Amino acid sequence: MALASTSGPEAAASGPAADNFADRDPALRPLLDRLLSEADRRRIEPVLHDLGQVAAGELARLAAIADANPPRLRQYDAAGERVDEVEYHPAYARMSQLAFERFGLAALSHRPGVLGWPAPAPHVVKYALSYVFAQAEFGLLCPVSMTDSAARVLRLFDSVRFAPEIAALSSPDLRGLATGAMFMTERQGGTDIAMTGTEATRHGSHWTLRGQKWFASNVTADVILTLARVPGQGEGTKGLGMFLVPRLRPDGSRNSYLIDRLKDKLGARSMASGEVTLEDAHALSVGEPEHGFRQMAEMLNVSRLSNAMRSAGLMRRAVRESVDHTRQRVVFGRPLFDQPLMRATLLPLIVDTEAALGLVLESAARLDDADAGDAEAGRLVRVLTPLAKYSVCKQARAVTAEAMEVRGGNGYIEDWVNPRLLRDAHLGSIWEGSSNVIALDVLRCLRQDGSHRLLADVYRRRLHTLDDPEVRPAADILDRRWNALAVQGELLLAGPVEEQQADAGGFAEATARTVMASLLLEQAAYEAGSGLGHRKLLVAHTYLSRLDPLDRPDRTGGPAPMPASAVRSALAHLGELAEGGPVGIEAARAALETTPGSTHA
Repeated sequence: MALASTSGPEAAASGPAADNFADRDPALRPLLDRLLSEADRRRIEPVLHDLGQVAAGELARLAAIADANPPRLRQYDAAGERVDEVEYHPAYARMSQLAFERFGLAALSHRPGVLGWPAPAPHVVKYALSYVFAQAEFGLLCPVSMTDSAARVLRLFDSVRFAPEIAALSSPDLRGLATGAMFMTERQGGTDIAMTGTEATRHGSHWTLRGQKWFASNVTADVILTLARVPGQGEGTKGLGMFLVPRLRPDGSRNSYLIDRLKDKLGARSMASGEVTLEDAHALSVGEPEHGFRQMAEMLNVSRLSNAMRSAGLMRRAVRESVDHTRQRVVFGRPLFDQPLMRATLLPLIVDTEAALGLVLESAARLDDADAGDAEAGRLVRVLTPLAKYSVCKQARAVTAEAMEVRGGNGYIEDWVNPRLLRDAHLGSIWEGSSNVIALDVLRCLRQDGSHRLLADVYRRRLHTLDDPEVRPAADILDRRWNALAVQGELLLAGPVEEQQADAGGFAEATARTVMASLLLEQAAYEAGSGLGHRKLLVAHTYLSRLDPLDRPDRTGGPAPMPASAVRSALAHLGELAEGGPVGIEAARAALETTPGSTHA
């Protein structure tokens, strides 16, 4: 079957107007200029260009085919023997080759030599490339992320014993690749991990597991990490150990677990998720059994950052589709892009998408620092990750929904990419913990680590280093905003537990958006100082002008109606915001003039 020869609107959307997803992103390369070393920036450039072209062309076509032809479960062979094999469309196999082999997305941060990096590549590199990939295909990046995360967990907690598995999980060659999965959710214990009922039984050097896993993505993985209850170890999460369940036993026979059925998912349809019954499945303990929950939390945290990254990619694809559509669609004698109400519709989509990318790459950069031994960065990434998961995944749902409406009736038709973007966006908020679970995780960071004070201290310190006089007014507003958030964090923790939980979502959203506003301003100062002009300052000022004042009784910290001057300035330069281009300092200034807290207000 010739997979590269699709036609119709989906192909047209990835034609000449969108021939390179990376090249058409005005925010990505300047961020990488700031976050990467000069050597890493040089190395990523040709890969970025290559991937951007593949994503807009072949990968986008393959993704549409794989979405329309989801995997199928074959439980029995012709002789009636139970085989539990999943059959994938050839498009999925080709996408896997692109992700795991050609671009090494699961191997980059684990071994030297991948894509020319002399050492394991920084997380920033991996997430930047994956963000471009996600703009074409969302579902496959779940197996990619879990393969990457499984290698990380084994390397951190039991690297000597599982050296062969780590090598296979990080293989850039499909012939030696083992994909990973995390089977954690059970029917009675998804959100509440302490309710895990799978039982582990020791048999000398190995264990067997009995139980059911209710939502197991990448169900045909070669290396499965899961939690099970260890007899005599205690109740709740203390009683859970982490175990590696291989697809094959040491003798090469199929391990004793059954794939009961595949999930008929709303989104991420290219990738197989299923229900699994473990019937005395062969397993090995990862590290000491009593550390199981902490080990799984490490894998979960990295997977959550991957969810935010993929959601940012969906947002970027949705924005690009909307810009391209409105530029070519003529209504009442004028392109939609030039009509005031449509420009006002597109503006928040553009700035929210750019803010989301900044938060994802900031989290990746701090993860790099943490892995290098920076204790403060470790504390910072612990709270940035749930903040990114909470806010960015919610934003993706709104942005992809608005982009569907922008396209009109065609946006609701499966021939176009918008329905797939919307379906996939909703999964980002559910996988690895729904929004409420994530908000409670942020609250846990506040209680256990004083993360509200840490965030305020770190970003105020960074804002104070911005000495560009054009940047200072916004930096002063954000400085006061961080002070207010630190105080509100203390007040939150001083209240009754039920009120803390009820307010956790609002506080998480306000904090995430304040981080994103600070990062946009920091990047604006960098770009202005590097001779790249004031486009980013207009983005930063526009984003800041949309935030609710924190002293409102009903504050959420989220978007508020923009002042008229901010609207006029940003809308007048919508083309430059959408696709890049020079913006004068007067335009950037005007976007801040009536922002609450501004000295110009």
